[in-house]
Parts: sequence; structure tokens; C-alpha cells
Amino acid sequence: MPIFDFGGRKNTQQAIDVLEQGLKTYKVNQVVVASTYGDTGLAVARRLQDKGVKVVVVTHNAGFREPGQLEMSDETRDEIESLGAKVYTGTMAFRNIGTAIREKQGYCQQDLIANTLRLFGQGIKVCVEIALMASDAGLITPDDCLAVAGTGRGADTIALIKPASSNSLFDLKVRDILAKPLNW
Repeated sequence: MPIFDFGGRKNTQQAIDVLEQGLKTYKVNQVVVASTYGDTGLAVARRLQDKGVKVVVVTHNAGFREPGQLEMSDETRDEIESLGAKVYTGTMAFRNIGTAIREKQGYCQQDLIANTLRLFGQGIKVCVEIALMASDAGLITPDDCLAVAGTGRGADTIALIKPASSNSLFDLKVRDILAKPLNW
């Protein structure tokens, strides 16, 4: 497994190389990609265009940073979709309701799950979360997928995941970790 010394966007191109190899090794035909502003999603969509792989780019929900605002521009979304990928913006499985509860009560179960996954790295937590989100939206099947995420911006983590909907969280399986940073 490739292990990057540190997380971050400098690993993106090498992580996409690992992603392509993982598609061949595991013979999966669906990929979910975390992409806040669209840079990583666009890079993956370009690389996998016309390769028979379903690509779903998962963004932050509207209002993540500013009320009513999306972080990905309409132009970037349109470009990703013109390459045959889908862009999904929806409720973040480990954040939204839990954040509201935490602000009132101090802690919630979603925090425990998210923080436990972060023990393996921020990217692993996000890989699990975007697989749940894409499953909830019906954009991927229950068949294995490769999930791409990162620490901050870019990509540095790739995981082979058997996805599940968020209401079936414990049916989701992280089958393999193809790449991740040693330090995050």
C-alpha cells in the first residue's frame, strides 16, 4: 500500500494513479470522490472519462461554510458533469444533525463514529462518509466501490469499500486501504 509521508493535495496525482491501478486490481466499476471545490473531482473525472467507470463526486452540503452557499462553482460542476461524472451535494452523514446536537448537548453518537474513523486518518473517515452519502442518494450500487478522499484539499486516501446506506452503517465494509498518509 502506498503510504504518503504527509497528507494533502501534493499527493493527488499519485493517488489517482493508485486509483486507476485499484480499478484494474479489484475490477470495480464505480468510484466516489470527495471534492469540496471540484479540483479533485475534476481530475478524477478527466482521468476516468470514457473508461466505463461510474464516477460520483460528493461535495459539502449547501451552507457548510456560509448559509445557502455552495463551495463548488456552477462552472466546475458543469465541467465535471460534461465528462460523464455525477456531482452529488447532500446531507453529510457524520456532520449535519450531529453538529446541531453537539452545539446544544456537547457530544453525539455521530461524533464518536467520525472520530473513531479519524484514528485511521481524515481520509478514511471521509471515504466511509461519501460512500454512505452516495448510497443514500442511489448514485452507487451496493457493489464494491473505490472511495477517494484527502486530508484538507486534494486526494491522499483511497479505500475499497462495500457501500451501504447510512441507515445500514454497520453493513458497510472497508475491504482494503490502497493509499493513505502516514501523518495527518
